[in-house]
Amino acid sequence: MAEKKIGVVACSGEECLGGTISRLAVRKIMEKDRPGVTTTLCLPLFIAGDGGEREFAKNYPTISVDGCSKCCAKRAIEKFSAEVSGSIDIEAIIGKELALDAPLSTRNLTEHHQKMVDQVSAEILKIYDSL
Repeated sequence: MAEKKIGVVACSGEECLGGTISRLAVRKIMEKDRPGVTTTLCLPLFIAGDGGEREFAKNYPTISVDGCSKCCAKRAIEKFSAEVSGSIDIEAIIGKELALDAPLSTRNLTEHHQKMVDQVSAEILKIYDSL
């Protein structure tokens, strides 16, 4: 049976920890949990009008992973392509205070931060596996 191809769009926000956690969780899905069958879409290109990014989201299931409750990734996908197949709001997982905390360089990633990444990637996988 052929594996499904699913797109995951991470938050591109650089001003808060939620954005960092979002990007790290999506990367974990792509590299470790579902390699070869997960595609990430570039949110800035998507918003700027890149046809390939928008076309993928129209034709394949897409999951948004937003760093805060503004849900920019989800809103952009639904405005320019199609309804998302699932969405994650990191604030709802790690709490608003942490999600809006100062951004983090991956050089300073602690075990606590890695647990947040693991929590978010587990939620992404729940949606992924339900599709």
